[in-house]
Amino acid sequence: MATADRQQTVRDEDVDAERARDELRDVLRVAGVKLPSLSLDAVSCAGTAPGVLVDLGRCNVETARALAVALRRGVGR
Repeated sequence: MATADRQQTVRDEDVDAERARDELRDVLRVAGVKLPSLSLDAVSCAGTAPGVLVDLGRCNVETARALAVALRRGVGR
C-alpha cells in the first residue's frame, strides 16, 4: 500500500474512532454516566497496525456503578 493511501486510511480510521467515541459519550451522557477519561488511545492512533482503539479510561466506583445500572436498563429492553 502506498504511503499516501495508508495515511488516508489512518485518517479515516481516526475519524471513525472519534465518531464512535463521541456516540458512546453522548449515549452515556443521556444515561447519566460520564467517563472522565474517555478518549482515543494515542498509541493505537500512531501505530501501523490497523484499528484505532477507544480508551474507556479510568473511573471512580460511583461512575462504574452508574455505568452498570445504565447497561442493565439497556439489557432489559
